[in-house]
Amino acid sequence: MGTAERQEALEDGVAARSTAQRRREAPDRGIAADGGVTTGGGESPSGSHEPAAAEFEERGSARAAAQQQEYYRPLWIEEPARRRRLPDPVRTAAVRAVLIIAVTLIQATVAFLCTMAGSWLAFPMVISSVVSTVVATWGALDVWVTRQMWNQRNGVISEPSSTARALRRERRRAQRQARAGERAQERIARKGGAGQLSHS
Repeated sequence: MGTAERQEALEDGVAARSTAQRRREAPDRGIAADGGVTTGGGESPSGSHEPAAAEFEERGSARAAAQQQEYYRPLWIEEPARRRRLPDPVRTAAVRAVLIIAVTLIQATVAFLCTMAGSWLAFPMVISSVVSTVVATWGALDVWVTRQMWNQRNGVISEPSSTARALRRERRRAQRQARAGERAQERIARKGGAGQLSHS
């Protein structure tokens, strides 16, 4: 008898757990203890199967669409560049200058460490660091000179300024007025000549 009672208690606990889980999964619909589905208005289970199934299908389709959208989500979003890309000669000079400056810093660090350690390598490293400093200065100036040359050859856009446009507009207006005055004088002269001929 003890074993049968334990088995019945276990079955009751499993049933209670499954009912609670079903209530958690569908909180908007009332789920009866025996597994029947009832609507909020207290309708019978047989009359609410079709709306519940339609709602389940809508939720399933929405969930599938959301999963598909997450699956096809792009890895990154392309944004327009904040600055224009450097021209090829300028970029080459800049990369060269950065490499030379990096080597110079490494040589200066090694020279300092060798000097602190009292190594014989300190003197040659100091000399090479001085030479590399001169070359790095040349590399930085080369970037600036290359940029200026590229701008002069390719990057300068010849556009008249607003002042030049205003002056040219005024000049054109004065020319039009002068031409209009000349035409008016010619018409008056023609009319006067025609009148003299008619009087004679």
